[in-house]
Amino acid sequence: MSGCRRVGEIATEDYVTWKNRLNRRVEAGDLSRTYVDDVLMVFGMLMSDAVQRYRYRQDVPIPPATPRRGKYVKKTQKKKRPLTMAPVYQLAVNAYVVWGYTGWVYIWHAAFTGMRPGEMYGLQKSFCHPAWPASDPDRDRREESEERYAKMPAVRVEHQLQWVDGKKRLTDPKYLSHRTLVLPPFLSDMHAHLAASHESPWVFPAMNGGDLLGARFDRDYWAPIRDGSPAREARRDYARPAIPAVEQFEGLPIYRLRHWMKECLDEDGHSEVAVETRMGHEVAGVKGLYSNLTPKMEAGIMESQQERWESFHRAAGGLWMPPFPTASPVDHDRAG
Repeated sequence: MSGCRRVGEIATEDYVTWKNRLNRRVEAGDLSRTYVDDVLMVFGMLMSDAVQRYRYRQDVPIPPATPRRGKYVKKTQKKKRPLTMAPVYQLAVNAYVVWGYTGWVYIWHAAFTGMRPGEMYGLQKSFCHPAWPASDPDRDRREESEERYAKMPAVRVEHQLQWVDGKKRLTDPKYLSHRTLVLPPFLSDMHAHLAASHESPWVFPAMNGGDLLGARFDRDYWAPIRDGSPAREARRDYARPAIPAVEQFEGLPIYRLRHWMKECLDEDGHSEVAVETRMGHEVAGVKGLYSNLTPKMEAGIMESQQERWESFHRAAGGLWMPPFPTASPVDHDRAG
């Protein structure tokens, strides 16, 4: 349902359309099932009062539950396998081969901030460490953020880049989920090196220096990073070594890294408010109304993520790390 509507004008088909839209957002991971169930319950109570107490309408526009017929068959979903940091590291190594230092940072940024792809496409240097928050054009937000994030490097999710009427546009992030995300020290260091390595206004420029929205990201970036690729030796400017496949990500979208971040935060014991706010989700019910993300919560996320990084390195020992960044390699046949 959209727009303003009188209580008596809400029809059953309006309710069904609205409910289906909410359910799709649950399936996409943008809203929790608990939150949607609470919203539908409150709506039902309001409609019941409108009929029984206030006589605003003669019936409730919610259709009765339809009894099941025949044997119920549960919808099968692809089972998520437990994911460790080792395959994420391999993705980052592969991304370095495909896309240079930009690709290396892109994978770690996706895995530890949980930003959506469109938000990463639209991330500008002026909203990312080390330039932000001093570069924020909003004076009030800049002053508040400079005080709050003086000792916590952060990135501001202010836009996403998407197609609007056939043109590239910076728009609000999905579901108006503007938010600030603290960066663990290892990731903020990467961003400082990356920012110094190129002149693009985008944090993550495409191979040809443009924006990622105009690239064939799934085909030319994510596919070889995830599925591997044979060595290319025909031309010097086209050459690159063989890239191994990352079996744990077989058939999965890059969105799996966003889910992995949430799993890690849950595993580390962070509060629902801290986790859902970082994901760009609304927290349902009274908890969301009275709770707030505090600097201490943000510091806790930053510290636990840094510890996860350091623990992985201690356990693995002698991991390869890329040298100081150089320009991204241009794929002349498939430049984005």
